Amino acid sequence: MHVMIFGCGYSGTAIAKAFASQGVRVSGTTRSAEKLEALRANRIEAFLFDGETMGDGLSRALESVTHLVQSIAPGKADPLLQLLGEDSGRVLPRLEWIGYLSTVGVYGDHKGAWVTEETRCLPVSGRSKERLEAEQGWLALGQERGVPAAVLRLSGIYGPGRNAFCNLEKGTARRLIKKDQVFNRIRVEDIGAATRFLSARGLGGIYNVTDDRPGPPQDVIVEAARLMGVEPPPEQAFETAELTPMARTFYGENKRVSNAKLKKAGFELSFPTYPMSLAQLWQDGRWRG
Repeated sequence: MHVMIFGCGYSGTAIAKAFASQGVRVSGTTRSAEKLEALRANRIEAFLFDGETMGDGLSRALESVTHLVQSIAPGKADPLLQLLGEDSGRVLPRLEWIGYLSTVGVYGDHKGAWVTEETRCLPVSGRSKERLEAEQGWLALGQERGVPAAVLRLSGIYGPGRNAFCNLEKGTARRLIKKDQVFNRIRVEDIGAATRFLSARGLGGIYNVTDDRPGPPQDVIVEAARLMGVEPPPEQAFETAELTPMARTFYGENKRVSNAKLKKAGFELSFPTYPMSLAQLWQDGRWRG
């Protein structure tokens, strides 16, 4: 078994660790030469990939890849799908499973209602429309190759080094109040475990990879502040808050995302709710990463 992760960033590295812990050969790509050493320190064979051309080393590595995970954001089109074109059989001759990391943003706004993998997608942002197109491209490639292709729709990602404790410590945490607004979250280690789970069972199709407890974003800040023993930042009305256009689009989508399909397949979250997950991060002292 040989796993290749295109875009070995925060989630990609967690996925790599999940496979490497089982003694599996894991390779990954990054755009930056500085990150190569960090990946190698995590037992990942690292390659540079700029999204446009593949070097000889990367091309040779792909010949033995059995499990492909694509984590690079699509832009106008998915860079890897574009590169593979009609040649995926030649470039990836031993392919057995595909995993594509997408986002629950593809559902758009459902006014706080529950959504499942069967819910119609109404993407609002250009980013989410591009993700939906990339999902369809990878599912089609899986069908064409006769291998399972799993789309993992991820909710708000957090974990060591990226969480409310870090934001409180840096002074960047904000307690924005928007009536009835809820978000789902997912701990990064659960993304790694879910990817390994789906690949081990050869499962394809669309899966929401998300926690059990959608809730108001300000509640997460309050809980983290309580655990730290600090005062939470003052409440701010969303309507009058200064926000980047991207942050504002997140708040333009309101939904509760169900993980029932993933659980029915037999997956168990290690961090099903943010209160227990934050408590664990705080207690083990790894919250800074």
